[in-house]
Amino acid sequence: MGKTRTMPNLPPDSETLGSETVQPSLSGPWDFASVKQHLERTAIPIRLATVGPKGPTVQSLWFEYREGSIWCATQSDALVVRRLRQDQRCGFEVAGDRPPYSGVRGLGVANILEGPGADVLDRLLHRYQFSETGLAAWLTSRAASEVAICITPKEMTSWDFKKRMDPDPK
Repeated sequence: MGKTRTMPNLPPDSETLGSETVQPSLSGPWDFASVKQHLERTAIPIRLATVGPKGPTVQSLWFEYREGSIWCATQSDALVVRRLRQDQRCGFEVAGDRPPYSGVRGLGVANILEGPGADVLDRLLHRYQFSETGLAAWLTSRAASEVAICITPKEMTSWDFKKRMDPDPK
């Protein structure tokens, strides 16, 4: 029903020291394992804030959390890429819009990688279940100009209002 997906040949995370990954600073009710689980299992767009000459802008992108980094893909001439080439600092949030509210937000540093863009796009199409669609065909037709955005989180904060918002507390 489709081709077998393999991990793209990506450079090692800049925060990897040997086989040990340096974790970002963490605050909020969740431990690192819970934050990681949320980022790995949540298939909604990430809200990515970038800095530009007139101030911050928030863009939504598909993402994948893997090996301590957040991976996105977009066209090399996209506004988010132009902004990140000027200033690598970014903010991000992965949280749903419906109660009970919970999620992860943070600060990070983004690197633009020319080589793995098409591979990351393919993984994102699979993750968001768009692999066999007209959208996938259109996006992959432009894969030659696709770049990967690799965000290394430096600080992450979780929040979880499930207990507070439970309509039937016991």
